[in-house]
Amino acid sequence: MKAFNRISVVVVAVIIAVFAAANAIMLSDRNDNGRPYRVEINRLVHEMKNGSAPDISGCEYVTSVTEYGDDFYSSDSDHVIREINGALYRFDYKTDNVAGKTEMILTVNVILGVMATVIIAVMLYIRVKILKPFEQLSDVPYELSKGNLTAPVKETKSRFFGRFVWGVDMLRENMEKQKERELELQKDKKMLLLSLSHDIKTPLSAIKLYSKALSKGLYTSAEKQLEIAENINAKADEIESYVSQMITASREDILSLEVSMGEFYLSQLMSGIKQYYTEKLSLIKTGFTVDSYTDCLLGCDLDRSIEVIQNIIENAIKYGDGKSIDISFSEEDGCILIAVRNSGCSLPDTDIPHIFDSFWRGQNASGEKGSGLGLYICRQLMHKMNGDIFAGINDGFMCVTAVFRKI
Repeated sequence: MKAFNRISVVVVAVIIAVFAAANAIMLSDRNDNGRPYRVEINRLVHEMKNGSAPDISGCEYVTSVTEYGDDFYSSDSDHVIREINGALYRFDYKTDNVAGKTEMILTVNVILGVMATVIIAVMLYIRVKILKPFEQLSDVPYELSKGNLTAPVKETKSRFFGRFVWGVDMLRENMEKQKERELELQKDKKMLLLSLSHDIKTPLSAIKLYSKALSKGLYTSAEKQLEIAENINAKADEIESYVSQMITASREDILSLEVSMGEFYLSQLMSGIKQYYTEKLSLIKTGFTVDSYTDCLLGCDLDRSIEVIQNIIENAIKYGDGKSIDISFSEEDGCILIAVRNSGCSLPDTDIPHIFDSFWRGQNASGEKGSGLGLYICRQLMHKMNGDIFAGINDGFMCVTAVFRKI
């Protein structure tokens, strides 16, 4: 905003300078040429002093020359009186051109005033309707980065930032919900660990007690030793069940993946994907082709479907050899299959069953940044949308296929 204020000051200064310069030029011209009748009068006086009769036929401003008499001072027009060879003469003249100059100056000032008003009005509009609302939003990303998620973003009806403000506030709300869920998840995990730890202590104490008794030879009969061994095995099974619960809890959904089922056309899904990745992949010299398809109506969440396809393509970019990425379409059992295939797959066939597991990364992921959640999220979203996703390797090409249900 400070930079814009400086620009505004410069613009106002330029407008004032233009006004001053234009008026100075026009006034100067008026001063120089505003009294041309004097030139004509001086010429006539010179001729008359030389004995010639006054000839006003070639004069533009002088209308008459009158020698001194009874009605010498009765003229209503503008005039000049001169003495020539001892006699007085009255030179009548008109000043229409001077009035024209004045009118021209007024017209130019009005035009410059209108232009200045329009320029200042546009700059005020930009300042009030665009820059000021944007300045109010400039601190929002910084506050979000610090974790300040409680203050809502003030809504605005601005045609320029209305949707942007709404999106930022939705982002803030989602981040706040995610933060609350993470805290709740941490609390639940901590309570689970405390509970399981307490439950494990009982069978663990029994095992230690049985082991100590056996080590001291308190049970001499074979039948009693067998009974104690079975008890130890039972307590070990109990501990194993608790450990299984802990493992199961650690594998539970860690993300809040909500879908909003609706209807949309396949072209709506693919148009944005094709436009974005055609430009992106051309920059990195990767071939990108999208096969033709028959448009149809799908029953899914459009935003989540875009997220799935984007995750698949990003994986193809990250783990392929950068030569080519293709998208093809097929139809089977009332479903549309969208297959994303990339060249240069270095993943072994034995890793295919695990690529949709959470936090799992294949042997080809070394040196690449990632969390191992991309395809896991894709599978969870597709299942929530009553679809499916699967992958396969064929002749060095990795192919991931998303299955969407038609309506």
